[in-house]
Order: sequence, then structure tokens, then C-alpha cells
Amino acid sequence: MVPRTVMDKNMPAGKSARRLPLEKIVGKALPMTLKGRIFIARHGETVFNFAKRMQGDKRDTPLTRTGFAQADAMGAELAAYIGPGKPLHLWSSPSGRALQTLAVICEHIEHDWHLAKHDPRLFEINVGDWAGRTYTEIMDEIGPIIDPGTSLFSVRAPGGEWYDEIAARLMSWINDTAHIEGDRLVLMHGMSSRVLRGLLLGLEAKAPWNAPIAPSLPQGTMVVIENGVEQIVRQGGGTHHA
Repeated sequence: MVPRTVMDKNMPAGKSARRLPLEKIVGKALPMTLKGRIFIARHGETVFNFAKRMQGDKRDTPLTRTGFAQADAMGAELAAYIGPGKPLHLWSSPSGRALQTLAVICEHIEHDWHLAKHDPRLFEINVGDWAGRTYTEIMDEIGPIIDPGTSLFSVRAPGGEWYDEIAARLMSWINDTAHIEGDRLVLMHGMSSRVLRGLLLGLEAKAPWNAPIAPSLPQGTMVVIENGVEQIVRQGGGTHHA
């Protein structure tokens, strides 16, 4: 397996970048599995998604009608999968769009939305100076920014984050919550959820992203991972892949 690494930010400018194992960044080894099933869902379509504008971890816009319909469908499917009122730990990115999606799902599974834990380590990738701008505007200035084979950024946004940094914060979250027993539902985002899935599935780090990244899934999709195996709970029909 390719070592999971992050950039050594202490390397002087102009020198070849040394890479450190992610385990050293978070202080302990990555658990291969978490206790119980992990349901991972992307938030529903937002106003910015529809307009093809960058949101990242800073900008936030509400769900569209399509986004609410996607959340409703995921909630109904999850309720049918696990049954209403079954024990489930709730985790969410603190972003409004993730919390809106979770609120709709909670109605279906008969859980208290207020009990969800909000963790900034579940945020979307930080897109820096690109936040609020359309993909077209950015590409008109600097050329292609998305790798067509993976739907991942091929260029790092000025002032933004890269995938190995997402992996480091998500490994920290995994390690800090590994002692919790039982099933959990995690509401997050397109890019960051792909890294979390990659970590939990034990995928190899991808170059040049230097992080394990799972395949792209459309909005409105929910998966479940148990013992390193992923299954789709609800296949979304959204057009926004990440």
C-alpha cells in the first residue's frame, strides 16, 4: 500500500518536499475499522451547487427543492434499511447545508436532530480564494482545474487545502471517535466524504492528491461501510458529482 502522507510544511521554499506519514501527524495509527456500521451521506443540492459556484468550507447556501427531495429520499431509504428509532450516533459537518439535510433525514429515522455532534473536521475541502466564484470564471482565468478521470481538483486553490490535509483531519476524527460503539450516521460533503470513505476502505493513496480517495458518487447518495466493505444504501440521481 502506498504510504499515507502529508506535506512537511517546515520544508524551506525551493527544496523538494519531504512527506510524513499521516499517522505521525495525528499521533497514532489509523484504526482499520470503526465499531459498528458507518452510514455516510452527502448533503443535498444547494443554491451554489445548482449555479456551479464554489462553496468549500466557508461559503454556505441553503438547499434547493431538489436538495430537499434528495434528503427526503435518503431519509426514507435509511429508515427502511435500519428501522425507525434504532440506536444511531449522529455526526455532521457544522455547515448549514449538511445540518439541513440531516434534519430531514432525522424526521424519517425518528431521531433528535439536536443530539447530533458537529465536528469541523468533517467540513468540505477549503477552496480558499475560489469560494463564491463559478467554475467557469476560474477556468477562464487559469484553465482546467478538475481532473476528468476522477472529478478531483487538479490544481490547488490559492489559500486553499489539499487532499492530504483533509485525510489528516479525518484520521484525527476517526482516531478520536474509534472507542464509540454502535452504528453512526455521518453527514458531510462531496470531496471530504470521498477521503473518509477511502480511509475507511483502506484504499491506496492516489498521486498527485497523496490521499486515499473513493470513487465519485452523485448527490443524494448514501453508503454504509462495515468492516472495510462499502454498500450503497441509496443511489442518488443528482448531476453534481464529487
